[in-house]
This record gives sequence, C-alpha cells and structure tokens, in this order.
Amino acid sequence: MYLKRKIDDFLQEWKADAKHKPLIIKGARQIGKTESILHFAKQNYKNIVYINFALEKKFMQILADGYDVESVTRNITLADPSIQFIPKESIILFDEIQENPDVATTLKSFHRDGNYDVICSGSMLGINYKRIHSNSVGSKTDYEMFSMDFEEFLWAKGYSKEQIDSILSHMLENKPFNENELSIFKELFLTYSVLGGMPDVVKQYLETGTFSGTLDLQNQIRLDYEEDVRKYAGGLNMYDEIKIFEGNRIRSIWNEEKEEWYFSIIDILGILTESENPRKYWSVFKVRLKKEGNELATICSQLKMKASDGKMRQTDVANVQGIFRIIQSVPSPKAEPFKMWLAEVGKERIDEIIDPELTIDRALETYVQKGYSREWINQRLQAIQVRKELTDAWQDHGVEEGKEYAILTNEISKAWSGMTTREYKDFKGLKKQNLRDNMSSTELILNMLAEAATKDITNATNPYGLEENRQAARDGGKIAGNARKEIEEHTGKAVITSQNAIDFGKLISDVTKELPENRIDRSKKK
Repeated sequence: MYLKRKIDDFLQEWKADAKHKPLIIKGARQIGKTESILHFAKQNYKNIVYINFALEKKFMQILADGYDVESVTRNITLADPSIQFIPKESIILFDEIQENPDVATTLKSFHRDGNYDVICSGSMLGINYKRIHSNSVGSKTDYEMFSMDFEEFLWAKGYSKEQIDSILSHMLENKPFNENELSIFKELFLTYSVLGGMPDVVKQYLETGTFSGTLDLQNQIRLDYEEDVRKYAGGLNMYDEIKIFEGNRIRSIWNEEKEEWYFSIIDILGILTESENPRKYWSVFKVRLKKEGNELATICSQLKMKASDGKMRQTDVANVQGIFRIIQSVPSPKAEPFKMWLAEVGKERIDEIIDPELTIDRALETYVQKGYSREWINQRLQAIQVRKELTDAWQDHGVEEGKEYAILTNEISKAWSGMTTREYKDFKGLKKQNLRDNMSSTELILNMLAEAATKDITNATNPYGLEENRQAARDGGKIAGNARKEIEEHTGKAVITSQNAIDFGKLISDVTKELPENRIDRSKKK
C-alpha cells in the first residue's frame, strides 16, 4: 500500500523542470522518504540505480578516485557489476548519505554532466555538512520532508480534494460546521492525533481498521529514534565522550545555580603532568599553593562526579576561568599547547560540545526533566535542525560565525517578532537562559518558520557577505511575521507571550495531574 504524500507533486515538478539540479531530500527517519522516492523513480525512469550506504558497505569507497561522474560510476559498477548506467534514462538514488556525506560533493559534477538524475536522502539527524568537502552550493536543490500531516492522513482515508478544501474554508472563514461534519471531522482529527504521522503506523491502522498493534509500532519507532540520535550525536555525554585534548576525556557537570560548567581538575592535571597519580599531585599542589598564599587553592569547589569505578564521588572542580588559571600555574611542557588549544577553541566551543541543544541525546533527557511536553520537545529538536541548516547556509554564503551570525539572527527576530533577541529575552525576564527553550509552541514554530524561510531565500538568491545576507534575513523573518499577524487577527490574542519555561513547566505539571491515565492509575491503587 502506497500512501500519497505532498512530496509526490514536488518530485514531478522537479523532473519536469528542464534545468533541474540534483536533489537532496532531508528529514527524520521513518517518515517515508525512501518509499516516496522509489515510488516516483519506478513511475518515471527505465533504469534505477539505488545505493543504500547504511546497508551496503561495499559502496563506501566509490569516491576513492575523485568526485567526477566517470570515477564515481566506474567504482559503483566495480562494487556491483550488475548495475548499469543508461544516459538520459537513469536515476541514481543515494540513500542514507549521512553514512557517506562526501557523496554530496559529487552533485556538482553530476549537475555539469547532465546525463543522470540524482536524488540523495538521509536522516536529518545524521546529515553533517561540516564533514562534506564541498557541499555543491548552486548545483543542488534541497527539500525537507516531514511526517504525514492531517491533510495527508485524510488522503490516506480516501477523502477528496474538494472535501478537504471544504474543511479548510470553514476554518479560514470562521464558518461553523454542521453537527454531522463536526462529529466526523472531530473523530478523524482525534484518530490522527493518536496515531501520529508515521506512515507505517497509519498503514497498520488502515489495514486492520483498529488501533491494535499501533502502540507497539509507535514504541518501536521511538526506540529507533533514540538509537538514531545517539548514533548521530556522536555518543556525547557529560562523562565519557568530551574529548578535550589529545583524545583525553575530561568530566564535567552543570551547576544550575551559577549556570556554569565545571570541570574535573584531576582529569586536567592528569593530562598536563602525565602523573600516574594526579589526585596525589593535586593534593600536594594545593598545599604548596596555600603556603605560598596563592588564592588559586580557593577557587575550586567539590561536586559529585562519576569515578572510574562507576560510583559518584566528591571531586575537585573549577569553572573555565579557574581552569585557565590552573594551566598557568602547572610546570608542564604540555601547559602551553593546552592553553593555546583552549584559547583557539574558547569557552564557546566547550559549551558547544556539551550544550544540550547540540547534544541531542542529552537534550532529550534534559528537556523531559524540565517538564516539557513531548510535542514541545519534538518541535524544539526540529528547530535545532532548522537553525543548523541556516547557519550552514550562512557559512556557505560568506557570513562569519559569531558576531555576524548574531547580527543576522537579530534581523530575523526583529522582522517576525518586532524585537531583537536581547529585547525578546528581556520581555520574558531571561538572562543567560536560551531564548528558544523559553518559547511557547507557537513562538517556536514561527521562529522556526522565519529561520527556514531565511535559509531557503539565501540558497535561492545566493547573497554573499553580511550586508547582502541582511535582506534575506529580513525577508525570511517577514514571512513569519505575516503569519504571526494572521494568527493574532484570527484569535484576537498576542502570539508572543512573556511566559517562560518556568510558567510552561507549571502549566504542564497542572495539566498532567489530570490526565486520564493518571486518574486511572489512582483508581487502580484504590
């Protein structure tokens, strides 16, 4: 059973364009990318070359001789001699390119060659453009696919375009449904809400006519997602995967009160001194510093960290500033290169390595612990990916990371919200906290729309440098700003709220107390 998707029309339009470029389709796993692409390919091409880098490791070396079409196709046929390349009649499908991201570099060559249509696809969590030698700017088209929306669900249920348009017109015109319509459409939407938008779950429901088995399938997909984000987040966590210097790991912990990262002093001294007993070295070192009247001995504190035996033990720690001072005082030949490395990377890079926003595995746990709903978390993770794609586009178009990113972010924010990032944070009563973590679902979606639109406009218009990118940022933000105004016009309420994560957490807590399953559990206890 094939379920019609919105990407179907896009793919047909893409092929019909005489000047179409190689296509990269991104999106989370199990949303139907491969199925839709293969469905399209079978309908439109005599010859299909399908390569899955996750399942077929024999194709991992197809770039060994370079990125040109001749070398790539030759190495593909060497790996599998049954594969044929028929000019003007073949489509090449590179699936799971996150496993071999440099394949994207070949797209420029395929575009110039013009003999083969090419579509790449992969999990959005895994595609890492920073690992790509050259991501073929100007020689590819990007398309972001999502899970099934309500309209696609209605297609799957057999509803016509006219019937679906009728639902939309009622909502846009604020025209009440009759009792029969309301009953049917309400049931359909509730069903969709329970099932979600994963095609396999919807298929299961359609084939059986019941919800039987759908929960098990949803749970399996959730487990697959967790495995996926762990894989592509690089396995980073606070204790084991933070490689600071020469492959050595340094334990760290977040101090909620002071909003600072603290690092194990002993781990750092072990690196600097190569001592067999860095704990003893630090003990002696502290005594000497104290005798000398050096205040360094007082800058450290103690926090519980996981020891080598797996137990949580009190450990001497210091913040980033303290670590720099310790490095300056250690008589070690490694001290200077260590300082130079830290100076190059900076505090921002250290924070970046261990920030939950960038470490998706930690983010999932962190956001759940803070009381966010699963729906909000999903949106937040999507927003992280959108932001990543935007900054990648800026990097490709001559925008310097850091100050210039901040300038353009402010342009986007002003265009859709009417406030700079700092003004927005002040409005919510925030200081160091992440603004996006303190947005409502609607605010988050609109901010995501603004950044996604900016990315698309940037890739379409090819501005270069800060000043040229300013207009793209304003235009992208304006699109979301217009959406905000329409929402406010229809609802009579302001989209932007002064509420922050504390308020959202209280709201979520209050709501969950009265969820049906909680009431059932209480009755069982009785």
